[in-house]
Amino acid sequence: MIKFGLIGHPVAHSVSPALFAKAYGGKWEYDLIDEEVFGIAWKRFLDGYQAINITAPFKEDAFREVLACGVMDADIREIGAINIAVKEADGRIHGYNSDYLGVLKVLRDRGFGPDSTVVVAGFGGAGKAAAAAAKALGCDVVICNRTRHTPEIRPLEELPVLCAVADLLIYTLAVPIPELEEIPSGQDGAQGPAAILEANYRQPCLAGRPGYIPGTEWHRAQGETGYPLMTGIPIIFRTLQD
Repeated sequence: MIKFGLIGHPVAHSVSPALFAKAYGGKWEYDLIDEEVFGIAWKRFLDGYQAINITAPFKEDAFREVLACGVMDADIREIGAINIAVKEADGRIHGYNSDYLGVLKVLRDRGFGPDSTVVVAGFGGAGKAAAAAAKALGCDVVICNRTRHTPEIRPLEELPVLCAVADLLIYTLAVPIPELEEIPSGQDGAQGPAAILEANYRQPCLAGRPGYIPGTEWHRAQGETGYPLMTGIPIIFRTLQD
């Protein structure tokens, strides 16, 4: 029996089973594989599943596993994390990152490209994927992070100033930060980002601001781009609308 699933800990809150069922009309089984130890979760994938999604805290562990003996594209190698693993016909595992694919779709659908300036807040797994996707579309990208400062990675304290000249803010931090209060709206001639895309869809920090793009849109785009890689066929529904 062909099965799919999600590995991570904890995963009981995940909406992935519902999205996967909607994408394919319940054609395949999709399990939540909740394990505290990566090695156990990965073995369950190898023993019983055609493909899996991967969530915290296993994205980097899975990346290293596939890097050692599997296949992944150059863009994914730069991100350093995967959240999809698929068994290929030759027995190898192909790793993908649907955080990257989802942002790529959202930005492309909304017209962001070479003339766009994008500020990414946070440089964890989602932030790295978002920055890579924006760069792939030719956007001018600046990252703000609490640590690891370089000419490209600026301190979070600079976020308000950088947002004043940005077309889009991609917010990947799990909690609000004081600097958010200093960011003006980019609507109606004010200086600030015209649009805000937030990764957190369960407890959003910026909902209600002008130009807000909810994390649910990013999450749907992940399914629309990632599920066909897992199953080998397009999704049944054109979009995964609520």
